[in-house]
Amino acid sequence: MLRSMTAGTALLGALAMSAPVQAAPDAAPKPDKMMVIDVVSVNGSGCPENSADVQVSPDNTAFTVSYSEYTASVGPKANPLDFRKNCQLGLDIRVPGGFTFAIASADYRGYASLKPGARGQQIASYYFQGHSNTTRSTHDFKGPIEDSWQRTDKVAIAATSFLPCGERRYLNINTELRVNRGTSDAKKHTNFLTMDSTDASLSTLYRVVWQKC
Repeated sequence: MLRSMTAGTALLGALAMSAPVQAAPDAAPKPDKMMVIDVVSVNGSGCPENSADVQVSPDNTAFTVSYSEYTASVGPKANPLDFRKNCQLGLDIRVPGGFTFAIASADYRGYASLKPGARGQQIASYYFQGHSNTTRSTHDFKGPIEDSWQRTDKVAIAATSFLPCGERRYLNINTELRVNRGTSDAKKHTNFLTMDSTDASLSTLYRVVWQKC
């Protein structure tokens, strides 16, 4: 078992990017004790067994998710189903007594190798088990690209969804990568989009905001 671990629709994303991320008026200082995170479920072609890792930041304000086999690709070196990869994580996040939390922002990072005419897409969502509020985001990529990438989703204060005090519900995080060869030459070139963390700097970072109950 691994231990210790977005943004809205297009409209929410636009609002979030224009609104500064700041503590809510009744936000509390972070607790002295650390949150503890257990990964209770891992499913999807983008995160085979033992290929995802979750860690809490030393300052207790964020957690990272690292993947080691998360790559979507099309081309002569790719299998037919490799154009789409996904991962579904179920996280049991235990917080110190008297506190609750919400996700304030997420940084998604990876590498893109897309030839002219090729396209890629990164999709993400998360929600607390049993709750109807789901935060979603979609980011598009258009070739030519040959570089590391980062996309940041910021949740507006009004849209922040806190875990109800005293409740213990899993946080479900879903991500997906897609690659479309478009007008690129599929017989000559392999196009890919990855969220692999061969470099620690490419881990996905989720920032949390704390609140007293």
